[in-house]
Amino acid sequence: MKDQSPSTRIQQRLKLLYSDSIAESLWPRLSSRLEKAKEVFDQSANPLWTEKDAILITYGDSIKEEGMVPLRALDRFVREELGDAIPLVHILPFFPYTSDDGFSISDYEMVREDLGDWSDVSALHEHHDLMFDLVLNHCSASHAWFQQFLKDEEPGRGYFHAPDPSTDLSEVVRPRTHPLLTPFETTAGTKHVWTTFSADQVDLDFSNPDVLVAFLDILLLFVRRGARMIRLDAIAFLWKVPGTSSLHLNETHEVVKLMRDVLEIAAPGVILLTETNVPHEENVSYFGDGDEARMVYQFPLPPLLLHGLRRGKPEALNAWAKALDAPPEGCTFFNFTSSHDGIGMRPLEGLVSHEDVLELADQIRAGGGKVNERSLADGSKKPYELNATYFSALKLPDDDESTHLKRFLLSQTLPMCLQGIPAFYIHCLTATPNDLEGMARTGQNRTINRKMWQRSELDPLLEDPNSPASICLKTITTRLKIRASEEDFHPDVPQEIPDIHEDLFAVKRGKLLALHNFSSSSLDIQVPQGELLLTDDARYLDSGNLRLDPLGVTWIRCS
Repeated sequence: MKDQSPSTRIQQRLKLLYSDSIAESLWPRLSSRLEKAKEVFDQSANPLWTEKDAILITYGDSIKEEGMVPLRALDRFVREELGDAIPLVHILPFFPYTSDDGFSISDYEMVREDLGDWSDVSALHEHHDLMFDLVLNHCSASHAWFQQFLKDEEPGRGYFHAPDPSTDLSEVVRPRTHPLLTPFETTAGTKHVWTTFSADQVDLDFSNPDVLVAFLDILLLFVRRGARMIRLDAIAFLWKVPGTSSLHLNETHEVVKLMRDVLEIAAPGVILLTETNVPHEENVSYFGDGDEARMVYQFPLPPLLLHGLRRGKPEALNAWAKALDAPPEGCTFFNFTSSHDGIGMRPLEGLVSHEDVLELADQIRAGGGKVNERSLADGSKKPYELNATYFSALKLPDDDESTHLKRFLLSQTLPMCLQGIPAFYIHCLTATPNDLEGMARTGQNRTINRKMWQRSELDPLLEDPNSPASICLKTITTRLKIRASEEDFHPDVPQEIPDIHEDLFAVKRGKLLALHNFSSSSLDIQVPQGELLLTDDARYLDSGNLRLDPLGVTWIRCS
């Protein structure tokens, strides 16, 4: 299919998903939408990405300010504190919702009134590119579609999964421990609705083609509202078939590919990012043959980096990075250490021992964090994600503030060097510690990593040159500006992982060599002579060797 036109591919994918007759009736509906979209959206052949790209991950109300709606407060923070160091802002779901901090959406077309309105999103878009979340596996039980389902009314009556409760669903892969099916009283009697993530998040049925069309309309709406990137939330669970795992099914991949085809026609510069917090091989399957997602998360990176830095040895990180295949042409990685969710443990499967996973979970608990678990088919449970800010997760019991800061800054600098685009959760930029008060208030483990800063509280920290928040924000943005001036950090430049020292994580991109000392000792190492782009932690000795400080980082432009 790859050599065919996007229009032809869409028609063939519709036949793979539905019957021939349904596919033939769907194409005119989609074709008319795409023709209208082409008249509105940018059709220029701009590059998908450059070395200047970096991404901020934030809630619309992570920054608050007296007398200002949160989206305007976020806009001011981004312009004043980040400038052009981070040119793209991922605003986590900013739509009306009923639970899960925005991921149980009750209206996909409106902005939450307490955040602002579409004009405030547009104001942010004047200075920065934007990423939106397309939450398409499920919606809120309060959404109009589900209310129609409860009343047996169109169109929602056929929008949701409601299998007979006697159906054998034991093979379904679960990310949570609650029952998979939730009973709801409807005008047609009690129905048991598929609820992967919570009883308030009812799973949509994409085997109904009207659901697909509805979400393609939302996809195009997001593009019209300024999205340069669109994140497909929880996409791996999209298509359900009893008797299977209902995870990563072929139909799910076809839906993603179809969305890619739609964007290639309507808005070729818009990038699809898939969110699949699963082991690496499953995760990168969403590249397809270069015809699916443009970008996937590097989900093993956060736990591997945490594992290595807490041990002072990057052995597992090095092994993973060496085995990493380059992404297909026109695709790249989303390199991050932290997000609004916890630190996923499933990506560690096959990379470190189960004992190491349990040890890491115990260490997070000892530092005040929490651990969410998932249920296995045999009824047992295992760690699914660690709940802590990345800043707190990297504090060892004997650390002084300086050592803790250096370890944390190493963690935030390393993703800048890997092939792909680096992304930074707002609480990494502000060195936010675990929000224990917030977690106690909501009773939700994930709140520990979702603090809402008041500018009146944050500004004094940023104005104090010795505070962790000030040091981290300044250091990260300074290094990003240096990165933006180096063409060898372009996302398409391949990476090599050279063997230099067992305590060192090194990555080579073109003529650039990035070095990261995971140990608490200085390293004197033989590396090529060149210009040191980062000089705080490294210097050449008279012997010609390079000395790299404990937990030090440097970039060398080799001659």
